[in-house]
Amino acid sequence: MAPTLPCPCGRPLAYADCCGALHDGTRLAATAEDLMRSRYSAYVRDRRDYLLASWHPSTRPAELPPPEPGLRWLGLEVKCHVPVDADHATVEFAARSKLGGRAQRLHEVSRFVREGGRWYYVDGELR
Repeated sequence: MAPTLPCPCGRPLAYADCCGALHDGTRLAATAEDLMRSRYSAYVRDRRDYLLASWHPSTRPAELPPPEPGLRWLGLEVKCHVPVDADHATVEFAARSKLGGRAQRLHEVSRFVREGGRWYYVDGELR
């Protein structure tokens, strides 16, 4: 995916000016929603390094398996971003994908925490 193509997260920006800047470390996510969108884009682009780095150490797996062959991410809908306080937030989203001709939908309410000025994904509850 070229840096000038639209960002997979759904915002009307080029990838390089949106989630790409978070993936390459040029800037940090300003909100939990920004981090969630960048994580979706990381799944689309198979940036497992970024996914692990943005996962809170208390819940982070040791590694992430590669995506299943043929998996295609189709879109993201952010349903709700709720700042709980200055360092905690939840984001409800639905992500659509397709694998082997079958449509899939992941609907989750994710929890995020900010430590040392950096947002981390903690965990999520499927809906």
